[in-house]
Amino acid sequence: MKPNMTFLFALSFRPFHVEPRNIVGDDAQEQVSSEAAALSSRVHYYGRLTASSDRLLVPPDHVIPSPEDIYVYSPLGTAFKVQGGDSTAKNPSIVTIFAIWNTMMGTSILSMPWGIKQAGFTLGIIIIVLMGLLTLYCCYRVLKSTKSIPHVDTSDWEFPDVCKYYFGGFGKWSSLVFSLVSLIGAMVVYWVLMSNFLFNTGKFIYSECLFSHHSSFVLLSINRWTNSTGQVFDLWWSKTNTIPFYLIVLLLPLLNFRSASFFARFTFLGTLSVVYLIFLVTYKAIRLGFHLDFHWFDSSTFFVPEFRSLFPQLSGVLTLAFFIHNCIITLMKNNKHQENNVRDLSLAYLLVGLTYLYVGVLIFAAFPSPPLSKECIEPNFLDNFPSSDVLVFVARACLLFQMTSVYPLLGYLVRVQLMGQLFGDHYPGFLHVFILNILVVGAGVLMARFYPNIGSIIRYSGALCGLALVFVLPSLIHLTSLNRRGELRWPSAVFHGFLVLLGVANLFGQFFM
Repeated sequence: MKPNMTFLFALSFRPFHVEPRNIVGDDAQEQVSSEAAALSSRVHYYGRLTASSDRLLVPPDHVIPSPEDIYVYSPLGTAFKVQGGDSTAKNPSIVTIFAIWNTMMGTSILSMPWGIKQAGFTLGIIIIVLMGLLTLYCCYRVLKSTKSIPHVDTSDWEFPDVCKYYFGGFGKWSSLVFSLVSLIGAMVVYWVLMSNFLFNTGKFIYSECLFSHHSSFVLLSINRWTNSTGQVFDLWWSKTNTIPFYLIVLLLPLLNFRSASFFARFTFLGTLSVVYLIFLVTYKAIRLGFHLDFHWFDSSTFFVPEFRSLFPQLSGVLTLAFFIHNCIITLMKNNKHQENNVRDLSLAYLLVGLTYLYVGVLIFAAFPSPPLSKECIEPNFLDNFPSSDVLVFVARACLLFQMTSVYPLLGYLVRVQLMGQLFGDHYPGFLHVFILNILVVGAGVLMARFYPNIGSIIRYSGALCGLALVFVLPSLIHLTSLNRRGELRWPSAVFHGFLVLLGVANLFGQFFM
């Protein structure tokens, strides 16, 4: 999830103006002073005192600045000058669609072949399609949740505000807690993967430097030295024993930065990484060919059944893979044609689902069985390729650099959400931030050291945060809204009750299947 800028509107729906004297600095991302932030809070306070039809507290027109002096104010503490008026701040549909695709494309794509293996080839494809449709509908309900609130200006609301409106403090804090679960779960997965990628990258470099461009005679003469240095290398370059701790030196200082704007410049690497993975998967599938043999319910030596009882493991992974519900309202606010929101959201989900299907199906089908069993497909499919594979080395190096830049962004979002609610300040002090970062980093180190299974980490965190933010809260909010308007009917109650039970079953299935 990426930070998003939002317009602050008065009751007249005119943009909030940050006076030039309240802008600190002249760079592209100008910091808003505390005076401007306080002024924004007062405008919002007065705006909430009256109904939208009351013109008493509307600022007069002469205090509204001209378009060239309008700034976009962010709750994250920055202001951006609007160039050319409000219309240019909006994105066309194609940009919105790929923004959603880019936001959803994460580490889950590496576990798709493993998830299909756990569910079975045929059932896995069916589950990907069904979970895509269900999560799309729930996301649609989140997107429409602000529109169902009467007599209140919800133009700057996010989903936690909607939860608070319907369920009070419990709704707000539950949405916050489960949002933090998804963010911290992603950070833990990132730590495990970064340890993996750094280990394999170092192993590739070590092997290339040691053995390339040497004659057989030279290799034989340094055989004894190689054995001794290899033992030392294996001792100090271990995927679980040492690498997770080495990353602390690099990443813990980055988490303590006050601003994450520098790292936001590298988010485009996520798109490049996914495109390269698609190329890599296509190339490997062409080289290896397809290896499929259909056994509907019985296992064989090299193949798994088409339908397996372990399918909840795939549904847990997919809950996080299709998860964008906590930021979809913000993303769609920037869509130029608001009437196309539902269509663009549907197309984005279709694109995401096709990407997951493409990677998962091709890797599963191309996995060489025989001589290897399909059961050998790893939770991170890159682990099925040797460290010496040059194309896979490039993929690991790119993903390592991308995750190193995104990890501080995730930590910044955790800090903003948690510290903002507890202390009313995104950076209450170095000690507070440092303790939070120690806890988050410690969770990643422990998992990378003792349980480096990204498939299981993704499915547990996905099922847990998905229970609240994907299935339960959107359904309950819709049912409550219908009931208050007197429009609740039994088919809707049964269907949305089924969604709630499905979310509960999805969570419990991670522990018992």
